[in-house]
Amino acid sequence: MEQEPSREESTAGQGRSEARHPSGEQGSAEARPDRAAVTQVPPALELTDMTMAFGANQVLKGVTMRLTPGRITALLGANGAGKSTLIKILSGVYHGYGGTISVAGTPSQISSPLDAAKHGIQTVHQRIDDSIVPSLTVAENLTFEEIVQGGIPAVRSLRGILPRAREIAATLDLQWSDEVLRKDVFDLGIADAQLLLLARALIHRPSVLVLDEPTSTLSQAEAERLFDVIRRLRDEGVAILYVSHHLDEIRTMADELVVLRDGRIHDEQVAPFDMPRAIRSMLGESVAVAADELIEQRGDTVALELRGVQLLTRSQPFDLDLRYGEVTGVVGLIGAGKSELARGIYGVDRWRAGTMRFDGRPYAPRRSGQAVRQGVYLVPEDRAAEAMLPGWAIAATTSLPFLGRFCRGGVLDLRRERARGLATIEDFGVVATSPDQPLDALSGGNQQKVVVGRWFAETPKVMLLDEPFRGVDIGARREISRRTRELAGEGACVVVLSSDVDEIREVADRIVVLVDGRPRLDAYTTQTDGDAIVASMSEVA
Repeated sequence: MEQEPSREESTAGQGRSEARHPSGEQGSAEARPDRAAVTQVPPALELTDMTMAFGANQVLKGVTMRLTPGRITALLGANGAGKSTLIKILSGVYHGYGGTISVAGTPSQISSPLDAAKHGIQTVHQRIDDSIVPSLTVAENLTFEEIVQGGIPAVRSLRGILPRAREIAATLDLQWSDEVLRKDVFDLGIADAQLLLLARALIHRPSVLVLDEPTSTLSQAEAERLFDVIRRLRDEGVAILYVSHHLDEIRTMADELVVLRDGRIHDEQVAPFDMPRAIRSMLGESVAVAADELIEQRGDTVALELRGVQLLTRSQPFDLDLRYGEVTGVVGLIGAGKSELARGIYGVDRWRAGTMRFDGRPYAPRRSGQAVRQGVYLVPEDRAAEAMLPGWAIAATTSLPFLGRFCRGGVLDLRRERARGLATIEDFGVVATSPDQPLDALSGGNQQKVVVGRWFAETPKVMLLDEPFRGVDIGARREISRRTRELAGEGACVVVLSSDVDEIREVADRIVVLVDGRPRLDAYTTQTDGDAIVASMSEVA
């Protein structure tokens, strides 16, 4: 696969979670007009022979596709396929491309985000921090583009901005109080920040809407609300490019499907889709095979004893034992408390109540370094904010948590560090030119492989992986799952936390469902099924 110099490669795994995907006849393929019925409709956007290179790296190699008014076109592709580059061209972030972009039949040049907006193209990027302006309020972020473009005076008081901010929030029925609108945008959760960006894009009434993994941070209720908005926009004639790895979303929402691989279009379909064919086109025959059936492992020895744990302000305390030799999958919707659970074990956050014992002894790390020294590792949910440093090389990133081991007499051994980086690249199939390449120059999925792989190079006693499949393709997801299960088979206590039921079922021996900060289901995989998991997740929604 070709490598993209981008941090925003579409992500979020390919699992099909019954708890979060749209359903019902409203979005069914059978209810949509056949492609033949709309072939005479002029395209809202047409790309012809699009190319893009970064030095010697040819990322796009002649992409031709069209987006039709009133149709949802799903774009599928593995990490490094070129999706992120294509999205950035359409949004005006990248210029210097080859080929032709035609808007409503007229060849157009898109050289900036402002150009894209003038042509009716709005993009909601997956990477939230690329579009959110820190230190400004929620209201100011909602109205930011209008302030920049002079629609709202830059010196207007916050009170004067609030009415317009309420109007924009109402686009997605975001019933945020003035108290929420007045607070720093940094205090918003990831899901609310994503909804803010969606509302800001929709207020422009775009003719073309590009959605890059729009549900990757949303709860089931928030995703369903988004699906309703997308269907409404489609019915109003908006051409929508929908980028996602969630196959059920694509099957249910999309009218057309395009597969991009190695910078070229390898498949185009109209609904109903042949998904096995699409996956083969996306990944190639060699990796488009079903995962082996999980052989359940059960551990006998308790690694961590959690007692009286209170994760959320109003949640009830609970007890939980985590064992060596098995993978415990913790599944929960946004806000269920799964990340709080992991961060408390790792020592970066304090729970509201509760105690821990590790190998039978009191355990209460006050910072992550204390946890790492005891063999407790965490792959965090937000890799960009919590696991990467801008401009740092792959090798430096892999050695960072264990820097003392790469120093002799207080001097960093660059040769050993580089060897560690190279080993991570080889072990996890990272698409990179060398260990010296900056991590943030890789696609999002390859960044995730490095962030996950650096911990596997050591010998953890407890491995916590929070949303480890976010931003990786199906092949990489299966590889991470395999390595995770091998680690547990070697005796480690492994905890995988995810909001995707299928991801958890693919990797876990034991499944714990968190709802409102406490377990609602705790069972081994042979004792439960997907329906029971989903039912538990929705008990106290």
